Amino acid sequence: MSAGVAEVPARLRQARVALLVSYLAQGTVFALLVTRIPAIQKQYGMSDGVLTIFLAAVPILAGVGSISMEWVVKRTSPRAVLRIVQPLTCLTLVGVGAGDQKWQAAVAMAAFGLCVGGLDASQAMSGVALQHRNHGRSIMQGFYAAYSLGGIIGASLAWSGAHWHLGLLLLFGTTAAVVIPVVIVASVYYAGPAELGHAVEEAAEAAARSIPWKPLLPLCLAMCVAYIGDATVSNWSAKYLQDGLHSSDQMSTLPYNAYMVVMLLGRLFGDGRIQRWGSVRTVQLGTAVCALGFLLVAVAPGDWTAVVAFGLVGLGISVVVPQVFAAGGRLFPGASDAAVARLNIFNYVGFLVGSPLVGALAGGLSYRIAMLVPMVLVLLILLVAKSFGAPAVALAKADTVAV
Repeated sequence: MSAGVAEVPARLRQARVALLVSYLAQGTVFALLVTRIPAIQKQYGMSDGVLTIFLAAVPILAGVGSISMEWVVKRTSPRAVLRIVQPLTCLTLVGVGAGDQKWQAAVAMAAFGLCVGGLDASQAMSGVALQHRNHGRSIMQGFYAAYSLGGIIGASLAWSGAHWHLGLLLLFGTTAAVVIPVVIVASVYYAGPAELGHAVEEAAEAAARSIPWKPLLPLCLAMCVAYIGDATVSNWSAKYLQDGLHSSDQMSTLPYNAYMVVMLLGRLFGDGRIQRWGSVRTVQLGTAVCALGFLLVAVAPGDWTAVVAFGLVGLGISVVVPQVFAAGGRLFPGASDAAVARLNIFNYVGFLVGSPLVGALAGGLSYRIAMLVPMVLVLLILLVAKSFGAPAVALAKADTVAV
């Protein structure tokens, strides 16, 4: 065996660790932002209605960023995109903390949305490609476990900021100052053509193939409703505790932390469950647990019960999203980048639907009633769970590119 061939497994391991660091950093930054939504609202003097509009606009722009990455990746690589958008995401976080006028918040949060969209898509593309090079063995849960660990770190930093009354600029700026050098160093080891073999060529070839929507639609539905649930926890759990259960500013940071802690545990053991039980059964069980968690959130008598219930939601969701991407990659093994980019759009559809829907119901009726909506919608995943075990779809050449 030549030296070059012997080096490939080691480089793949390094690339996998580097991508784990990328997911960890993203989880930290995102959690820090969403757990300080009440503080952001206060700093910019937003009403609940204006806040809902802002929270709805971010996923729209993230969807634009995500689908744009399909075009960019065909001409470069997921690695090239990751190296640029991840540091930029950290800088947009600083921008959110730096202003005090609504137009400044609009600019910073719009930039955050665009960057996060590109970051999500390029990470998912890289993760699916690495899984293919790992002979199809499930590794996607591990990446999302790293994201969950980052969420714990970010939510804990938010708790510290609330406890010691740190300003948003100091809190966000210090975090960015630490995270940016870390992701720049990690980016040196991201997988490229040498590590992924024909993955880059396959992504380019996908531009000449028609990617049919029909096989993807059940997975799109699952992605959408899973992120309606995730958006509910991300955007409204802190507000639910603070406004609905009259908890303290510090206490309001804990639901997302509990959500991420339990999600981390679910994802750490998720790959093993997938190997033993299969994707279909694992997703079915996760869906049922998630729905039960939202039911307990809605009837929680106090803040600590709600924190535990949000953790149960995290346990259920922990397996769904990684398996959507993995199933999409299996459906179109020769065009996984294109499939992942399309599926990732419905991440933002879920956020777009979930955030304003829950916010409007909470404002017009009550937070308890609002929490029942994601419970019902998440159960729709049970109707399409068999799609997570669907075989690969043969692609035919097309005269035009599918959009």
